[in-house]
Amino acid sequence: MANVGRPPKYKSVEEIEDKIEQYFESCEGEPLLDDEGNQVINKYGYPCWIRPPKPPTVTGLALALGFTTRLSLLNYQAKAEFMNTITRAKTKIEEYAESRLFDRDGSNGAQFSLRNNFKGWNIDNERKLEIELLKLESQIKDSQPEEEAEDNFLDALNGTAGEVWGEGEKDGGETDR
Repeated sequence: MANVGRPPKYKSVEEIEDKIEQYFESCEGEPLLDDEGNQVINKYGYPCWIRPPKPPTVTGLALALGFTTRLSLLNYQAKAEFMNTITRAKTKIEEYAESRLFDRDGSNGAQFSLRNNFKGWNIDNERKLEIELLKLESQIKDSQPEEEAEDNFLDALNGTAGEVWGEGEKDGGETDR
């Protein structure tokens, strides 16, 4: 039986690992160096770059590996021989995004990336519903006036006490009615 479908893009783990390493190196940027090999600093104290650093992303990795979409990379991750390699590369990207959570300028983008690209960072819908229900229950309890709540408690207590007293016996064996 003939093999159906496109031939695999990568034939070995080493081949894809080389491409992944090249991608992460490209993300580091290329600094502008002086004749002595030191990075050039502008008049404001900022480093100068030939090619500035860029954040590593899952989509950027997919494109660097020659895939058309991020989903293509994720599908390739499902292949047993490439799973650990691609998972490790995605974990490096996740680590970068996680570190940006502590950076005021990058925290919103980092949260978005973590929630949409990595498992365990997004609360599933069922959990969200549970949280919303707890909030609503709390609001209902908080919106009931305190006096009314006490009256309901006393009514309930009196009803229970009445049932107990009506059915029970007093000291001399007499029932109270």
